[in-house]
Amino acid sequence: MRGARTGRLLLAAATATVLSATAFAAPAAADTAAPAATYDLVDGTLDWGVQASFRNYISGPIAKGSITLDQGAERNDDGTFAFTGGTGSYDLGTHSVATEFNGSVHFEGHGGVLDLKLSDLKVVTEGRTGGAIRADVTVGADTTEDVEFASLDMSGVRPGQGAGGAMVFADIPATLTAEGSVAFGGFYDAGTALDPATLTVSAVPPSEPGEPGDGDDGDDDTGEPGTGEPGDGDNGGDDDTDNPGDGDDDGGDDDGKDDDTDNPGDGDNGGDDDTDNPGDGDNGGDDDGKDDDTDADDEPVSGTIADGTLDWGVRESFRTYVTGPIARGSVELLGAATENGDGTYQFPDAVGEFDAEADALVAAFDGGVQFVGHEKADGEYELDLKFSELAVAFEGTEGVLVADVVSHTLGGDVVEYEGVVVADLTLPAAALNPVDDVILLENVPAVLTDEGAEAFGGFYEAGADLDPLTVAVSLDDDAELPSGGGNSPAPQTGGTTPIAGGGASGGVSGGLAGGGFGSGSLASTGTPAGALAGLAAAVTVAGGAAYWVTRRRSASPLAD
Repeated sequence: MRGARTGRLLLAAATATVLSATAFAAPAAADTAAPAATYDLVDGTLDWGVQASFRNYISGPIAKGSITLDQGAERNDDGTFAFTGGTGSYDLGTHSVATEFNGSVHFEGHGGVLDLKLSDLKVVTEGRTGGAIRADVTVGADTTEDVEFASLDMSGVRPGQGAGGAMVFADIPATLTAEGSVAFGGFYDAGTALDPATLTVSAVPPSEPGEPGDGDDGDDDTGEPGTGEPGDGDNGGDDDTDNPGDGDDDGGDDDGKDDDTDNPGDGDNGGDDDTDNPGDGDNGGDDDGKDDDTDADDEPVSGTIADGTLDWGVRESFRTYVTGPIARGSVELLGAATENGDGTYQFPDAVGEFDAEADALVAAFDGGVQFVGHEKADGEYELDLKFSELAVAFEGTEGVLVADVVSHTLGGDVVEYEGVVVADLTLPAAALNPVDDVILLENVPAVLTDEGAEAFGGFYEAGADLDPLTVAVSLDDDAELPSGGGNSPAPQTGGTTPIAGGGASGGVSGGLAGGGFGSGSLASTGTPAGALAGLAAAVTVAGGAAYWVTRRRSASPLAD
């Protein structure tokens, strides 16, 4: 029994290498003196769903596919998969785990064009913080064995106890590797967050009888030094308490008196200095105030936007998927939109309004972009997604990206979303500051909203990172806009935490085209409308954001 318990403790200390080793420092120290042992792992289970949005896509109206489990794999209640019968080993010396599982999962869609199977899954770890999920990957008729499909971050995971004393490592973060991205056909980029994994294993202690005996002796040995050290520690403690007592008396009285006498005196002098400094500070404040007053003419001035551009690529992995070997589609630019050198798109001819006092900006742009893929026999496309009438609105550090979106829904019908909030945007403080009558907002993070996810046809879940966008607008006809276009690639994850309060929970959300920035239009995404009170007032003079979107729409050839 002791050996079995020790096995579980050691497994907890190092299986999947997730512990800081603090709680298990004593066993670890004892084991370093003995030859490294290997523990067999049995009755293992890997609970993992690959990627929730991918499962939804496969079974959705576009792919119209299926998910088949075989070879012992089972479906969990939450839609993830259980790969069972896990066996393997844990090496006490290297803290490495290798476990293989039964079961396979087969994803099929688009009439068999999308064909991906994962089988012979393994969980392997090295060291104390990292690991991977490996699998045989079959795409169509081609199988690649032992692909490192996902990397695991074990550093923040702590073990729990399951049935029969099994160790359970729940919700291990998993990230798609470059090899996994290739297997996905470019559907997701390397670095995309996959479903977290849960590993359950039981340890069988080493069979050699001598080692547990040595372990008991080791416990006795560690006990003896332990009792000796506390004894010494007590004596030392007495000495320490005497010394600190003397120190406190001597240091406290002498130093304290010195401190009370000298330091406070110095402190008083310092106080005088401090009061002098505040005086100087006050004078400085007055001077600053005067400077501010003299510079008041240089403060940003509100005005109508003379021109401007929006650079945005929607999402890099989506562009790759559309033009890749599965969708075999294309991208068409509409109206005045053009393609940048990095594959993103530029939407020009901004109209809108800037209110310096409210720290608010609203701008609408010309052009659009349409993605098509999965061509059917009749020449129509199963994937058909169009963005047009793009607009942005900001107040302070919060903002939204708005567009008209046309996409397919269940049954193949085409649905139009007018003025939908596609993404929540986040700015740094004081970003809305014109320089030479130009406001430049570069690489603005964009996070998919609930409404945007629906309009996207379920390709990605709300909270996913879209490509960052860059906005450049001029407030004077003679102002020069920056040349070039394009953005840095987005750190695209399937479902990430929004940056600085972005995302559905903290951004400026709501429909723009249907009713401006009023609280009613904001309620649709559940975002608090209070933060937009200033923006609502700011854009009222210009007729609101709806005015600009409507104005752009009525003048656009895309309106038809």
